[in-house]
Formats: sequence, C-alpha cells, structure tokens
Amino acid sequence: MKILILARNPKLYSHQRLVEAGQKRGHEMRIVNTLRCYMNITSHNPEVRYGGKVLDGYDAVIPRIGASVTFYGLAVLRQFEMMGVYSVNESVAIGRSRDKLRSLQLLARKGIGLPVTGFAHATTETEDLIRLVGGAPLVIKLLEGTHGQGVVLADSQRAAESIIDSFRRLRAHFLVQEFIEESKGSDIRCFVVGGKVVAAMKRQGKEGEFRSNLHRGGTASKIKITPEERSTAVRAAKAMGLNICGVDLLRSNHGPVVMEINSTPGLEGIEGATGVDIAGAIIEFIERTAEPHKTQTKGKG
Repeated sequence: MKILILARNPKLYSHQRLVEAGQKRGHEMRIVNTLRCYMNITSHNPEVRYGGKVLDGYDAVIPRIGASVTFYGLAVLRQFEMMGVYSVNESVAIGRSRDKLRSLQLLARKGIGLPVTGFAHATTETEDLIRLVGGAPLVIKLLEGTHGQGVVLADSQRAAESIIDSFRRLRAHFLVQEFIEESKGSDIRCFVVGGKVVAAMKRQGKEGEFRSNLHRGGTASKIKITPEERSTAVRAAKAMGLNICGVDLLRSNHGPVVMEINSTPGLEGIEGATGVDIAGAIIEFIERTAEPHKTQTKGKG
C-alpha cells in the first residue's frame, strides 16, 4: 500500500515510528508538510498538489494535524476524501474533537461520564455559574487551549470570580468544570485503535501541578484499567467517529469521566511507558479497513 502521513515535522518520534512500522510491513510511506499542500478544487477532478506535482495514487492517509493548523489541515484532508482516499481519521471526526464544547455535548448526548461543566461567554451571573459546577475549587478552560495551556485552577470563590470576570472582559469563550480532587493530579490516557483500547498509561503531574500533561513535566507509567474505563474510552471514541485517538480519563468518586479526546495523540510517551507497538497496531488497522471512498461519518458534523 501507499500511505501518506500529513504532518508538519517529519522528525517527530510519532511520525518516524509510523513510517518505520509501515515500511516494516512492506508499505510505501511518505510524510508531507500539511501547510505546503495546495489544492485544485473542481467538480470532477479534485487534486492535492505538493511541490508542483499531484499527490495521487495513495491508498490511505494518516492525518497528524496540529491544533494550530486545524482549519487548513482539515481543508487538505477533505480534499483527499473527495479524491476517494481512505483517511484513518476523517475530517468531520477530527473537527468534532477539536471543538471542546461540541465534543462535550456529543459525549453528554451519549450518556458518557463527564465532569459537571458550564459554558459561558458574557454572562454576569458569575456566582450562579460557579454554583452550577459545585463551587470552588473549580477548573476554568479557554476553548482554544492545548497541552494544558489556557487551563486554570481556581481554588477559592474569590479567585474563580476574578478569573471568570477577566475572561468575560476579554470576550473569550470558556468552560467551567468541577475539580476532580480525588484524581490527585493524575489522569489516564487510553489509546484507542479501531474500537479497542490497545494501551493505557497513567500520567501524573509534578508536585503542586494539577495538570498531568507530559509537556508540563508530568510522568507516565503503565496502568491496568477497569472494564468501565475501557468501555468509556471506546464509547467516547465512537461518539466522535474517531478510529485512532487518545481518550483522557479521570478517576472520580462517581466513576470514570472524560476530560478530553485527542485525535492526534503522541506515541512516544505511551509506547515508552507500556512497551506496546502502537504504530504497528495503527498500520495493521489500516490494512484491514482501507478502501477507496470509504467513510463512516457521511459528512455529518
């Protein structure tokens, strides 16, 4: 098979591992810079061009689209879908997962466990918004944040009111969520491939840090998840329409709750912590499922 990886940095561990796993199984692998792709949008002969040539003849595409280039990256991926190229994660599904509010609404509709969450823009009913999620301490998130950026823990009523008022003056969209104190600064990353959790790790934030992101100095270790946690991760991936994703869970007193779903999860931390060949599992999944013009979301948002 000819497999294309859409990624800006070919040297990243995740991208190198995918190339290595694909070549090991006899496939032709190529990485192209998403932002350097350009498109010919026509009714009967859509094209994606790169370096003056058409990118054609590919059996599958693996989108590794960074959050900062979501808009253009999804435009390129949609063009490949128009050309009939199989995408391991479809543009519609990635778009859902990148919209934090939309993803939470979809998960809630499916009855999947979530932290109690409020959403606001310019409300002046700050006290009621805080009361809605159970009061301080609580977590306030900007919709656009990634890797723990734009996420603030307000440990008192006064701090929460001050932060919310500041976000309101900035005309920012933000989420207010209950603080799951019993998780003790840790979360669980479940790596889902084709409707199965193939690996899971516990991420622990450094001392004094409530965010467990490895980018912020957190540590990772292998963990055995419960059947309920496994089911929650699989159902969350299905609700988004994602074949490949990282589902981040917190262990709360009322069961596992989903914090976030990452449609472009990194491989380095979880492969290192668990020893699982996740890149190989992704290539195997593509081998089983890749077909021209195959989609599961049918263009639904």
